[in-house]
Amino acid sequence: MNTKRMIHVAMLTAVGLALHIIESMIPNPFTAFAPGAKLGLANIVGLITLAIYGLKYALAVNLLRSLIGGLASGAVISMMYSMSGAFVSTILMWIGYKFFRKYFSLIGVSVLGALGHNMAQLTVASIIIKNPKIFVYLPVLMLTSIFTGIFIGITANYTLSNTKTNIDYISRT
Repeated sequence: MNTKRMIHVAMLTAVGLALHIIESMIPNPFTAFAPGAKLGLANIVGLITLAIYGLKYALAVNLLRSLIGGLASGAVISMMYSMSGAFVSTILMWIGYKFFRKYFSLIGVSVLGALGHNMAQLTVASIIIKNPKIFVYLPVLMLTSIFTGIFIGITANYTLSNTKTNIDYISRT
C-alpha cells in the first residue's frame, strides 16, 4: 500500500469512528418501534471506501472502526455485535457492488449491507442468549434496514458524486 492510500484509509477510519461516536450521542429515532436499531452513519464511510478501494480496505476501515469504537467506549460486548455486523455487511455490499452493479445502485448495495448487518447482529445475539426466538424481531429490523440503507446509500452516493475529481486522483495514485 502506498503512503497516500494508507493516509487516506486512516482518515476514512477516523471519520468513520467519529461518526460512530457522534451517533452514539444522538437520541435514537427508532426507539419507539425498533429498539436497538440505529441509523448507521459510520456505514457511509464503509460504503465510500468500498466504492473507492474495494473489499480489503472497506473491511479494514469497518472492522477497525468497530474495534476502536468498542474499546474507546468500554462496551466490549457491543463490539462483538458491531464487528460481526460490519464484517457481514461489508462482504454483502462487496458482492452486490462487484457482481450486481448492473442491477443495484449504491443505494441498493447499501440496503443489502444494512440487511446483512442486522442478520449478523441477531445471530450473535441468539448465540449469546442461547435463544433463537430472538429472530422474531427480524422483520422489524429488516423494515428499518430498508430505510436506513436507503439513507446511507443516498448520502454515500451524494458524497462520491461531489468528490469525484478528488477520488479519481486518489485512485490513480
